[in-house]
Amino acid sequence: MPIGIRPINDFAFKKIFGSPENKLALISLLNAILKLPKPIIDVTIENPYNLQDFKDDKLTILDIKAVDQSGAIYDIEMQLTVFSGLIQRIVFYGCEIYAGQLKAGDDYVELKPAFSICLLDGVLWSDSQKVHHSFQFADRESGRILNDTLEIHTIELGRYNLSEQDLETASLLDIWLYWLLHAHEYEPGELLKLFPQAAIQQATQTITHIAEITEDKAMYDAREKAIRDQQWAIEASRKEGKIEGKIEGKIEGKIEGKIEGKIEGKIEIIRMLQEILNEPVSIDPDFEGKTLEQLQNQIADLQERVRNRRMP
Repeated sequence: MPIGIRPINDFAFKKIFGSPENKLALISLLNAILKLPKPIIDVTIENPYNLQDFKDDKLTILDIKAVDQSGAIYDIEMQLTVFSGLIQRIVFYGCEIYAGQLKAGDDYVELKPAFSICLLDGVLWSDSQKVHHSFQFADRESGRILNDTLEIHTIELGRYNLSEQDLETASLLDIWLYWLLHAHEYEPGELLKLFPQAAIQQATQTITHIAEITEDKAMYDAREKAIRDQQWAIEASRKEGKIEGKIEGKIEGKIEGKIEGKIEGKIEIIRMLQEILNEPVSIDPDFEGKTLEQLQNQIADLQERVRNRRMP
């Protein structure tokens, strides 16, 4: 039977990459994403996986923070929904990670590079086909980059479309992304055979254990339900918003149509009365910016003048 455990489930993701005994998997994934001049050799996980973090029913963002042998900081999270302001949120937390390392009395020169990574189960930019975006502070004209400060990486899993047949020539990042998206579809033995890399085998053993351990499986199922409920609520809200938008649009259109119709009707009356009075007939620019009330007042004035002209 397939394992049935999706690695992108926040509980599974945190246990796979946030457990100190799984440092090999985290280091491999970080190196695959960042491709640094000097690969990461070791990390210390600052907020390791803890089952208690998942005990409540809230669907919170559970990131993984780690520090490497040189003091550089890495923050990686799995984001399962796309929402308004997500880009700003990613930048905000990236800046917080970089600035948060400085304590009172510290010198700015002590700041270490910070890397904020967001894996997204969806599409963030509709006008791009790239799966992986990397952002740094750079001068637009010269291209000069502020190295060793803050980097922000986004990976849109919604754009990933490699098949199993492509894995033989795929990069390590592509292999990891395929595993994240499809590991739940395979039996444990098939996964271990398909992915001989030690780091991915370590990750495979972790999701296999989740499927077997009652408490972990119960928590995984609870998180899956919470994820589905949240996604359903977001989608329902979007649909409701579209329906409301259409209704409001139709109502506004009808109101505007009636107002425009009334305005055109009153303009015709004004022109007719002006002809009766042998006065210059107003042209369209004369009516620009005038309200219904102003047009009605003009009609009343013309009508009064017509009545006065007919009196003996």
